[in-house]
Amino acid sequence: MSNVLLRVEGLVKSYGTRRAVDGVSFQVLAGQTVGLLGPNGAGKSTTVSMLCGLLRPDAGQVLLDGQPVTTGAAHVKRRIGLVPQDLALYEDLSAHDNLRLFGALYGLKGKPLDERIARVLGLVNLVERARDKPATFSGGMKRRLNIAAALLHDPDLLILDEPTVGVDPQSRNAIFDTLEALQAQGRSLIYTSHYMEEVERLADHIVIVDHGKVLADDSPAALHRRLAAKALLRVELAEPVAPGLLACLRAQAGVTALAGEGTALDIGLTDNADAVPLLGWLQGQGQRPVHFATARASLEDIFLDLTGRTLRD
Repeated sequence: MSNVLLRVEGLVKSYGTRRAVDGVSFQVLAGQTVGLLGPNGAGKSTTVSMLCGLLRPDAGQVLLDGQPVTTGAAHVKRRIGLVPQDLALYEDLSAHDNLRLFGALYGLKGKPLDERIARVLGLVNLVERARDKPATFSGGMKRRLNIAAALLHDPDLLILDEPTVGVDPQSRNAIFDTLEALQAQGRSLIYTSHYMEEVERLADHIVIVDHGKVLADDSPAALHRRLAAKALLRVELAEPVAPGLLACLRAQAGVTALAGEGTALDIGLTDNADAVPLLGWLQGQGQRPVHFATARASLEDIFLDLTGRTLRD
């Protein structure tokens, strides 16, 4: 396909006897935002390092516009911008001087560099703090400056690794505004995060990895269709759940999943339309709902369905 910007083919990376990445393949189209998700230890960070050419794969390849991204291909790698999870800033240099330094690393200088600095500071809303040092910035402001540094050389693809870790809701929203502005410009993004609501807001395609393998590679709508429970009904009863009720409830039409504790019921449904008759059935069984709410199955439900609910260290 002519609009494929990044093609990832069969990436493999092992550390001793542990295979961290095991045949990962996916692609990013021009102008597309791909959410890359996985539990701790799933292989996301290793994959991101190989996408940027920072780490050489044991097998497989990464192609940007058909050209291999390797540890020595500087002219290809400069078309990629990386926003690392760990802040890459010099605390005792001003924001402006930080950007001048990063620009110089990409061979930018003079008026073109000044114009790029002004543009990216405006994009991340830090123009008024350009002469201040990051040591005086909030966590959210540092994250935004980190994004500005990754955009200085005007990359075709921006990879963001957990860019909102440790920031407050206002700063997170400011980062979203920046990323949505980049999307409107037609920029391609890869976004990794543990916050499912962030990926739901930003991504138009999602790749889920676990144990080094791709478990899902599809649009959000297609992933939702894979779930047996496409809707949820949460019910709070006036009294604790009656003995034997759960077994009878599980057999009702439209019920695909069920959990109950005390007075609370979480019911997975094939469709929101199944909620009304089910509430009527509960009342017919002498159970009085005092509160109920329906919701569409979330990306978190899909993620847990694919990767399991066992705690990861």
